[in-house]
Amino acid sequence: MGYAHEYATAIMHRGRIPMEPVDFVPDWADRPRKTKHYPGAESFPLPDAPYPAHATLTAGCLSDGEPGADRRFSLPLLSGMLLDSYGLTGRRLGVQANTDLAALPHYTQANWSRGTASGGGLYPVSVYWVAGPSGPLAPGVHHYSPPHHAMRRLLAGDVSGEVRAALGSHGEATDQYLVLGVKYWQNAFKYNSFSFHAVSMDVGALLQTWRMWARARGLRLAPALWFDEARLGRLLGLGEEEGLFAVVPLHWDSPRPAAEARAADGAAVVRQDVERSRRVLEFDTLQAIHRATAEHAVDRPAPGALDGSAPAPPAATGDPVALPPAAFPDVSVRAALRSRRSSFGRFDATVPTTAAQLATTLAACAATRLDSDAEPEGTPRLSRLYAFVNHVEGIEPGAYAYEPDTHTLRLVVAGPPGRFLQDNYFLSNYNLEQAGAVVVPTLRTTAVLDAVGDRGYRLVNATVGAIAQTFYTASSALGLGAGVALGFDNISYIEELGLEGTGEAPLLIMLLGNERPQPADFRSEIA
Repeated sequence: MGYAHEYATAIMHRGRIPMEPVDFVPDWADRPRKTKHYPGAESFPLPDAPYPAHATLTAGCLSDGEPGADRRFSLPLLSGMLLDSYGLTGRRLGVQANTDLAALPHYTQANWSRGTASGGGLYPVSVYWVAGPSGPLAPGVHHYSPPHHAMRRLLAGDVSGEVRAALGSHGEATDQYLVLGVKYWQNAFKYNSFSFHAVSMDVGALLQTWRMWARARGLRLAPALWFDEARLGRLLGLGEEEGLFAVVPLHWDSPRPAAEARAADGAAVVRQDVERSRRVLEFDTLQAIHRATAEHAVDRPAPGALDGSAPAPPAATGDPVALPPAAFPDVSVRAALRSRRSSFGRFDATVPTTAAQLATTLAACAATRLDSDAEPEGTPRLSRLYAFVNHVEGIEPGAYAYEPDTHTLRLVVAGPPGRFLQDNYFLSNYNLEQAGAVVVPTLRTTAVLDAVGDRGYRLVNATVGAIAQTFYTASSALGLGAGVALGFDNISYIEELGLEGTGEAPLLIMLLGNERPQPADFRSEIA
């Protein structure tokens, strides 16, 4: 049993047993940048990328057409995917209940909207593009700069063979790769030891945005979570201050086929990120979980390793409640991503959520999976969804388990759940009882760790982060308010849903419902 078990237990109990350091207070005046800064690096602005009207959402948050073998990435497509996922697309201000409201009107604390959700709005994921000779730029390593929507060259020369070698058996016939890293301090300055739990969800949210965006264009993405992390860390010139969480091979549209690039022994990025914070703290728990999940990064799970990690049938009672068919309105993925936001206390139960809206959201979330290297075809769903129904037309209040195969709800706990939801929420930025429903994804974290080792913690959290991103995108397309929160008593949810014997861990609560009309909001589009 590795350290990830210990960390997962501490996360689940943190509502009752605070994690160290218990007296930590963020130094907001010395906070880091929200992106890495490489002064002097050559910059290449990315081109515009028109978005076709036919790339719309379906019930599974996928396009109507499956990815085609002949559909490949180009520079405009890569540009569009990065802009719609992590690029800055607008500035927003609004009267709401989050604790950071007083700071947002100031330019230095501006709330720049993005398509992908992020815990605390911190956006700590770094995107590197390792480009071989088949791409449109000279081969090298580039870092995506969201504020500029540009690539900054960190290294010149073809080192794509290093990435292919690091991927091992998952390496594909390409020389174009996106590598996702997390500079921990960008999140840990606020969340200390808890930050690893949050940033690993952020990675999943970004991957799911890319998956939805690419599938709507008929493109295929299959991220690798198991690879030689130490080797890629040396290539990118990183130490333990940054973890590498995923590698995404890109099939490139090029007249030049990808060559079988050789490993570039000794090649490494020497240009370093310049930290804004005068004082950077280290947290023993964060360092320990980073090392534990990076230690056996090359030991990719064998096919079928996760088959026993699927949740068991729920302890539900009563007849199943049939749900209306899942269906989105005619909304493009880009439009849904760009209108995504957190509701922060603006829920209003005066107008209840419809059963069709809840049904579509549940179906989309249940269809979410990363399609990672640990999940070959036939791997069962790792997650289960529960819905605490407050105000949904035609559905009695209560806690239900969602059955995706039959598209039904099964009652777990009868009666209005509002009191339970609010009593077990720690923050003041939401009134959970006013939401139409609160959706709770669960995964059997311990079973996954037993099956694939400590690195499975990254898979668990990336999966739930992907579900959260689907939830936000679906609610946006349906015209509903949404919010995702981690500040709740996980153990109380286990007890309320009767999950003590199943091993299911509630990792997020996701609020869905209508908002108060005529909000006092400001919105300025910049992209």
